[in-house]
Amino acid sequence: MYRDNIKPQKGDIVKIIAYKHDGSLHRVWHKNTVLEANDQVVILANNKTSVTEHDGRTWVTKEMALVYFHAECWFNIVCMFREDGLHYYCNLGSPFAFDIDGIKYIDYDLDIKKYPDGKYFLLDEDEYNLHKNKYGYSDTLDKILRYNVGKLQNWIDNNLGPFSEEFINIWVEHYNKIIK
Repeated sequence: MYRDNIKPQKGDIVKIIAYKHDGSLHRVWHKNTVLEANDQVVILANNKTSVTEHDGRTWVTKEMALVYFHAECWFNIVCMFREDGLHYYCNLGSPFAFDIDGIKYIDYDLDIKKYPDGKYFLLDEDEYNLHKNKYGYSDTLDKILRYNVGKLQNWIDNNLGPFSEEFINIWVEHYNKIIK
């Protein structure tokens, strides 16, 4: 729920809404607690939140997660707390925007999945190439996304941002304070 202004405030519950390049709805995560929100960064947490797919199918996440958006990054990072350790799912997508409906971005298909053992993999290149043709991604957009794949890999390799233990500890502590 938003207060008087559009920008979400700490403790607000908001949706994360992902679209495709043509503006069609991709996926909605319904209940996310705002831990930090400013013009540069939005950090959210959720735990067993419902998700609605573009076709109306719904499911519920299985674990607590932190979600990180940065205004200068063409990706967002989901940190999932599972029994076997911390898993990361990174979506290549537009920088975030927020409005009365929630935190929004365009999903550009490419993803990086990182496992607790440190290994990570670039996923969905076939889907990216299919949608690049279908939606007419420009060469400029392709270069931006490829650059951001490299930037994201650098963050992973150097434990930057959400990939640092300190980041995780700080924001989990904030989330636990808010939900009590």
